[in-house]
Amino acid sequence: MRKAMATAEVGDDVYSDDPTANALEEEAAAVVGKEAAVFVPTGTMGNQLAIMLQTRPGDDVLCDPGIHSRNVERGAASALSGVAFRTVDASDGRISPEMIDQAMSTSGFFPRIRLMVWENTHNLSGGKVIPIAVMEEGTRAAKRHKLSIHLDGARLFNAVAASGVAADKYASNADTVQFCFSKGLGAPVGSILCGRADLVAEGRYLRKRLGGGMRQVGVLAAAARIALRDRDRLSDDHKLAAQLVEGLAALVPAAVNPEAVETNMVQVDISYLPVPFEAWSGRLPAAGIKINPPIGGLLRLVTHRDVSTGDVERLVDELRLAVAGQ
Repeated sequence: MRKAMATAEVGDDVYSDDPTANALEEEAAAVVGKEAAVFVPTGTMGNQLAIMLQTRPGDDVLCDPGIHSRNVERGAASALSGVAFRTVDASDGRISPEMIDQAMSTSGFFPRIRLMVWENTHNLSGGKVIPIAVMEEGTRAAKRHKLSIHLDGARLFNAVAASGVAADKYASNADTVQFCFSKGLGAPVGSILCGRADLVAEGRYLRKRLGGGMRQVGVLAAAARIALRDRDRLSDDHKLAAQLVEGLAALVPAAVNPEAVETNMVQVDISYLPVPFEAWSGRLPAAGIKINPPIGGLLRLVTHRDVSTGDVERLVDELRLAVAGQ
């Protein structure tokens, strides 16, 4: 990736003159079966552009409670688009037609709902895959109510690797789809928003408003092209996650659920650790491991392009030593 970045042919992407960025956008749009695409620095910007394009101030966005754009994008949807979220009680992001029909049955003083958001894989549920049949049924219901649909596919290709369902089939259930090059795909920077040509053209205009016009951006797009090319390697990350949860389960079986690991994420319930979490996490910096604190009592461990079998073994070994009091 660094070699590709150093040798990338570049131009001015604000004028659509960067050949490497143009090639990336064409390739990404083709992979998800959309007419066009626009390269953005972050998944948050891609999601927020999608919301801006398909709502008006005062609208509600229909979603499950756990989506990324509602929880961990710093309130961007309300700050930038003036919208709120209408949540339905969907487990693991699986929104049913009945939930959509119920939400759309409200009238009177309730805000208008214009957009529904899917997230696949579903981050806060531990990287769960929303089955394609669930998406198709929900999308049909949403379209009956004339809703636009956005797919936050930050980890879309993890869903592809886990299910065998093609990316364009998932994306066919949405008007816009965002996916990240910098998650499991392993590029240093970048995401992309794909959709109809008219939507993407307007998204390109709004990208500049948000500060996302990055000029000679081919140096970043070059790495993203390699990440997209190598997307089939995500199955290796899933195998590593399975190895990780197996090692943890041997030490703390109550703290992890191997059957819940579908992609590249392992959730650890720290309340079931036989030692205080700090007794384990405090050892990690000396072992060359950085770790985020748990959220809501759950520790999220994610395998990706830069994680090896040896890294997984080292993390598990540090827990083993902490449990043994060594």
